[in-house]
Amino acid sequence: MPVKIRLQRHGKKGKPFYWIVAADARSKRDGKFLEKLGIYNPNTNPATIDLNVDGAVKWLTNGAQPSDTAKRLLSYKGALLKHHLLGGLRKGALTEEQVAEKFNAWVAEKDAAVAAKVSGLTQEQEVEKAKALAAEKAVNEKRVSDAQALEAEAAAAEAAEIAATEVAATEEVVAEEAVATEEVVATEEAPAEEAAGEETKEA
Repeated sequence: MPVKIRLQRHGKKGKPFYWIVAADARSKRDGKFLEKLGIYNPNTNPATIDLNVDGAVKWLTNGAQPSDTAKRLLSYKGALLKHHLLGGLRKGALTEEQVAEKFNAWVAEKDAAVAAKVSGLTQEQEVEKAKALAAEKAVNEKRVSDAQALEAEAAAAEAAEIAATEVAATEEVVAEEAVATEEVVATEEAPAEEAAGEETKEA
C-alpha cells in the first residue's frame, strides 16, 4: 500500500489550517488517514507548525513519500534531517550520541532563528503601535487647537458685538443730551428776547 505524507485541509473559508497526516495515496485528500502527525496553521505570523518528528521519521523510514508542501514542513521541523542521520546510524557511519548531538544542535539553532524572527516582529509591531499612537495624538491635538481657535473667534465676535452695542448706546445718550441742551438754551433765550421786545416798546 503506497503511503503519502500530505496535508488535509480543515478550517473555514478564507482561513484554512491543515493536519499533517500519513494516508493511503489512493484515498481522498480530506478522507481517511492512517495517522495524524501534526498541524500546520498559516494564518499566524510566523506560521504555527506542530509536528511529531519521531512519527514522521518512522513513516519516512517505512517508505512513505511526502508531498511537496509536506516535504518543506518536514524539513523545517528537522524530520528529514533526523531521517538522514538515522540512515547514517544504520550504515554505521554515526553513533547514537553523534546523531542526538547533531540533531539537538540543529534544533537549538533553528529555535534561535525563530525566536529572533518573533522578536523582530514584536519590535515592528511596537514601532507601528508607537507611530499609530503619535498620529492619534497629533489628530487629537489638532482637534483641540481647532476647537480653541473657534472658541476664541466666537469670544472675539461676542466682545466686538458688545463693544458695538455700547458705542451705539453711548452715541444715543450723547445725542439725547445734545437735544436736551439745545432745548434748555432755547428756553433760556426766549424770555431774554421777550424782555428785549418789551424794552423796545417802552422806548
